[in-house]
Formats: sequence, structure tokens, C-alpha cells
Amino acid sequence: MSIENAYDQWSEQYDHNKNNTRDLDKLVTKTVLGNINFKTVLELGCGTGKNTEWLLNHAEDIFAIDLSEKMLALAKKKIQSPKVQFEKADITRTWNWAPAKFDLICFNLILEHIEDLNFIFEQAEARLNPGGFIFISELHPFKQYKGSKARFDSNTGVTELETYTHHISEFLS
Repeated sequence: MSIENAYDQWSEQYDHNKNNTRDLDKLVTKTVLGNINFKTVLELGCGTGKNTEWLLNHAEDIFAIDLSEKMLALAKKKIQSPKVQFEKADITRTWNWAPAKFDLICFNLILEHIEDLNFIFEQAEARLNPGGFIFISELHPFKQYKGSKARFDSNTGVTELETYTHHISEFLS
């Protein structure tokens, strides 16, 4: 199953099922970025808008991206603000969908689904304003080494999403 289709299927329960990784991501995002305000934010992997809601109080403009149309539909229903523009986009392709440069670029729980991080980080760097921040909240590579990956319960059993195990050096180079 493609990542897009899996998240479309997961969207029905994403905000309601038990998900420690999702909840920790939200807490870490609030804790790390809590005292900083930004003019422009690019939120990659916005999903149902769990972090977008919080970012509304810390940004003037948010460009929120997701691959899943159904996740985006839930985010749009939950968040109706002129400060947020939601867009369906595939970040593994050239980022010609990004309208500008940003003060903050957030990666939240999506990089495990990306094979080539170098391309992603090159695209992010090209869209970052001077002095801007890149924030990464992801499953730790050591958890991946132990076999942990994104998954959810569906009516056909447990659905495990396609993931790529990255070495910690891929995030630091």
C-alpha cells in the first residue's frame, strides 16, 4: 500500500486512536518551539492539523503540506484561518509548489517514509530564509533499528507503512 493510501485510510482514526509517537511529537514541538514566534512557517506532514493548531499562535502565515488528501480534509475542517494555506504535495519531488521562503520549516513524523533525505534537506535549505530554523521531530533511528515503524490497526489487522531506516548521520550532515 502506498504511503498516500495508508494515510488516507489512517485518517479516519488518526486523531482518536492511541498513538504515543503522535502525542510525543505534539508535546516536543510545543516544548522546543514554545517561546518562538515566526513570520512564515512551512509545515511538512501537517496531517490532520495537530501541530497546525498550535502553530497558529506562533506564526503569521503557515503553508501546511501533506500527501494525504483525507488528512488534509480533516485539517481544513478543523482549522479555518486565513493564516493557513493547506496544500497537497509530494515533498520527494522538486518543491516548485512552495510559494516563498520560510522562517521555520517543520518536519513532523514524515522522514521515515522518505528514502533520499539529502534531496529533501537540499530542497528545505533552498526554501529557508537566512537565520531561519529547520525543526525535525521524527522517530529516533535507534527505534527504527529495533524495528519500530509507523503502523495502525485497521479492520483487516495491523497496517504497517513503508519506511526507510536512516542512520543518525543522515540527519546531521
